[in-house]
Amino acid sequence: MEELETIVITFDDGEEVEFYVLEQTQLMGVTYYLVAPADDGEEEGDCYILKEEEEGQDTEFGTYTFIDDEKELENLFPIFEELLEDSDMEVEF
Repeated sequence: MEELETIVITFDDGEEVEFYVLEQTQLMGVTYYLVAPADDGEEEGDCYILKEEEEGQDTEFGTYTFIDDEKELENLFPIFEELLEDSDMEVEF
């Protein structure tokens, strides 16, 4: 299996969580990532869509936010479904 890229998110409380990047896409100049927790270890689990708010400039890290707007998610689901069609991963939205 191909090694997946990871993103580390630092939450407001200082907790750091590593996420595997399952897929990424751009829509209207904004980069979105489909991610899953890296330490999950489960065959089935949750995945999230992150929006890159700003690219890393002075450092290698950017700023990401979790998408919770239903309309925005509904627009992204079909894109990620299509991108994952040829992979061995199954994602239910």
